[in-house]
Amino acid sequence: LARSRQQAAELIGAGKVRIDGLPAVKPATAVSDTTALTVVTDSERAWVSRGAHKLVGALEAFAIAVAGRRCLDAGASTGGFTEVLLDRGAAHVVAADVGYGQLAWSLRNDPRVVVLERTNARGLTPEAIGGRVDLVVADLSFISLATVLPALVGCASRDADIVPLVKPQFEVGKGQVGPGGVVHDPQLRARS
Repeated sequence: LARSRQQAAELIGAGKVRIDGLPAVKPATAVSDTTALTVVTDSERAWVSRGAHKLVGALEAFAIAVAGRRCLDAGASTGGFTEVLLDRGAAHVVAADVGYGQLAWSLRNDPRVVVLERTNARGLTPEAIGGRVDLVVADLSFISLATVLPALVGCASRDADIVPLVKPQFEVGKGQVGPGGVVHDPQLRARS
């Protein structure tokens, strides 16, 4: 029904899981072997993570072609960005993340994907990723892009595109972040 616990929780949170015809309320609901579980589907593509939608939007907004390119996904996590790159015809994707065991099994086993786990993006080099790439995408948390971009640029070929997801809460400094990790000041968000 779901590829991972995270995806199952997302489906439940989106109201798409039914237990005996009624919407599931929380992921930890106990059910018996005879309970009817169904997932309501829609026409939207089912990605390994919701993060995929962010990259789809950026690639379309900036008219960035992916087909045939060698790519680096920094902060790959479960692989939403990696999956989008493959879906759009990437020849090769290096999926790097500081964590481990998170990348979706389907991506981990794709011959076009090289998985670099327990790898801090600040330490990425062309040698570590098998040479320079044509496209860099990044969805990083708990670190400022200012500290990571030099390494990402260093991994990119001269004509590469770099598409980093900007998260203001990690760019403006701890004193500027409000409750819940939200940067409320529009000027601070714009500067980040």
